[in-house]
Amino acid sequence: MRIVLAEDNISLARGIKNALRDQGHAVDHLDDGQDADTFLRQESCDVAVIDVNLPRLSGLQIIRQLRARGDTTPVLILTAMGKTSDRVEGLDAGADDYLVKPFEMAELFARLRALARRRPEVAQTRETFAGLVYDRQSRTVFAGERNLDLPRRELALFELLLDHKGRLLDKDRIGLALYGAGAAVEANAVELLVSRLRRKIEGTGATIRTARGLGYMLDETA
Repeated sequence: MRIVLAEDNISLARGIKNALRDQGHAVDHLDDGQDADTFLRQESCDVAVIDVNLPRLSGLQIIRQLRARGDTTPVLILTAMGKTSDRVEGLDAGADDYLVKPFEMAELFARLRALARRRPEVAQTRETFAGLVYDRQSRTVFAGERNLDLPRRELALFELLLDHKGRLLDKDRIGLALYGAGAAVEANAVELLVSRLRRKIEGTGATIRTARGLGYMLDETA
């Protein structure tokens, strides 16, 4: 998933960001409410994790503005305020879930997975494409009975291409989704990932097609 994290506690944000990236997700971190609001107006993501108390613009203001413009991106609120009235205010503002600090990373991961499953395109647990079966709950790709055992970055690439199957994704869009905005990425990193994944799905009836200058697309072989 591509996750936007709006959190001004730099130490906490670093821990969350590193843990999510270790799970294969791309994370865009903003530590200022106004910057987070601007980013969400310009960029799409799968889930937004937003702290309530942010400088310049509060998390609740961000969420209200997000919903006011018709954006249905799932939102998880992070806050140190755990009273029922605080939770109600956050949910009424348009948040989908609420997590009180301090929390265990395992719970954060579980809540994010639950939010991601609400997206229509990932509602089903298993999805079949050509000779591949993707189990979204376990994040496992099978070719017949064989587990392809993809490394996390290749798995994230496969999931991205599967979610956009039949459509071209340009290299910049893929890099942004896999590594997040501002990440130091080698120029040929996406090409190498695509090449490795293409070799691993060879013979399954699925392939990654390249349209030079335009991007890549998951497609079925002829």
